[in-house]
Amino acid sequence: MSVLAVPGRRAVLADLLPGALARDIALVVAGAGLTGLAAQVALPVPGSPVPLTGQTFAALLVGAALGWQRGGASMLLYLIAGMAGVPWFQGGSSGMPASLGYVVGFVFAGALVGRLAAQGGDRTPLRTVGTMALGNLAIYACGVPWLMAAAGIGFGKALQLGVTPFLLGDALKIALAAGLLPAAWALVNRK
Repeated sequence: MSVLAVPGRRAVLADLLPGALARDIALVVAGAGLTGLAAQVALPVPGSPVPLTGQTFAALLVGAALGWQRGGASMLLYLIAGMAGVPWFQGGSSGMPASLGYVVGFVFAGALVGRLAAQGGDRTPLRTVGTMALGNLAIYACGVPWLMAAAGIGFGKALQLGVTPFLLGDALKIALAAGLLPAAWALVNRK
């Protein structure tokens, strides 16, 4: 019987793995590590202190795959460890870069996307698009104010530097997630 067929059970992909506490700890650490690795895939955006990276994609996937508690905890670990000196923010940096607000947003996005995924938000391409779009909005909601404060700029300039250049990349990441997550569920449900 599929985990999804259990009445009242709202599973995410990580729930399909055996184990309990040790599994959860390993998944949280692995999610933070994956996000740190993905952050090293960075393309500078001319005129913006915020590069285009793979970490946003990883943060949203981690949230969807791990669920709201593990996903949020994983992104919180990523944030705290990076601020403490682990060089896994973009470009091998750590501390408090101008883009730190976006990383703070990963914590909220990981939890939000995880919660929506547990309610079926990652089962179809259309639902996945909506889930990931909301996750991206959570990231921007934290990142833009931080960028405004860190760079001493107004809201319009922050949107110009910290949102507009990333919309196409975010759309591509969302499209990729809309293919990957429902496909993973289709494979799980076939077994």
